Amino acid sequence: MHRTSRKRSVDVTIVNELGLHARAAARIAMLADKAESKIWMIKDGEKADASSIIDILALACHKGSKITLTADCQTDTDTLTDIVNLIRKGLSD
Repeated sequence: MHRTSRKRSVDVTIVNELGLHARAAARIAMLADKAESKIWMIKDGEKADASSIIDILALACHKGSKITLTADCQTDTDTLTDIVNLIRKGLSD
């Protein structure tokens, strides 16, 4: 059986006053780690593994930063949506 591998990308702006700090990065990484394929965060041409807290923090995403989230496989659309919603809600429940 052939698994679809079309990528899906979503642009999002960081609205949290503190940006993507360690606790927020940990929440994103925990969600991304559940994906079947890789979820990536891209800011200003730099690409980070969204399942890695260190990689996320290295992007230095402050409030107002525009990032692109990409899932390597379309089957991870729900995970990608969960991460986008978390960021759009200011990284709070």
